[in-house]
Amino acid sequence: MSSFAHDWLTPDWPAPAWVRACITTRSGGVSLAPFDTLNLGEHVDDDPVAVAKNRQRLISLIGCKPAWLSQVHGVAVVEADPTQVLSADGSWTATPGVACTVMTADCLPVLFCDRAGKRVAAAHAGWRGLAAGVLEATLDEMAVEPEETLVWLGPAIGPQAFEVGAEVREAFVAQHANAVEAFKPSENSGRFMADIYQLARIRLAARGITAVYGGDFCTVTDPRFYSYRLANRTGRFASMIWLAN
Repeated sequence: MSSFAHDWLTPDWPAPAWVRACITTRSGGVSLAPFDTLNLGEHVDDDPVAVAKNRQRLISLIGCKPAWLSQVHGVAVVEADPTQVLSADGSWTATPGVACTVMTADCLPVLFCDRAGKRVAAAHAGWRGLAAGVLEATLDEMAVEPEETLVWLGPAIGPQAFEVGAEVREAFVAQHANAVEAFKPSENSGRFMADIYQLARIRLAARGITAVYGGDFCTVTDPRFYSYRLANRTGRFASMIWLAN
């Protein structure tokens, strides 16, 4: 159970104590259905006043400044800047009190830190961004040795719910042959059930990173989370990581 609020999550990983992280849920805000209640996304047709109140509640609880991104399913990774909303799908920081923040509703949020607790990062990985290399781009920007890197995989669409076409499978297998293990034939001919967590682990392992935690959620079946696949008109929850002041 999170120490922040309601049923929010905190990663279970061996990060230093001053590396803080939280994953919000649907609980604790003021948005009305279908965004009930803690929608943090400004781009989903929710009442802007409600979103602003939700974001202010979040800031008051975590005690630091979120660096929001305009996410585009790409591979751009920027230094986290709470004074502006940059177009990117990942951010990093070495500055205490600045929270690298990504918003999701089925895509995979990934949190990073180094064992020394000097740098943190967050990435938004839908299948397109994952295949294009957003995790690798985040690692490049962090500039930390693989053996010194810790990774936590946050709530995303689970392998029993993520049906994809053959083109998705081919996009991953073309880069890593063992990615074939992350796809099981669907009941629908020519389609596959994909394990986005396994795909992320394969790509991280290819970069020498094996200290990977989390990855046991499903946003489609767990009512704590927003799910775009379950309901196109829905909110977004945030995954955040920062260095304590």
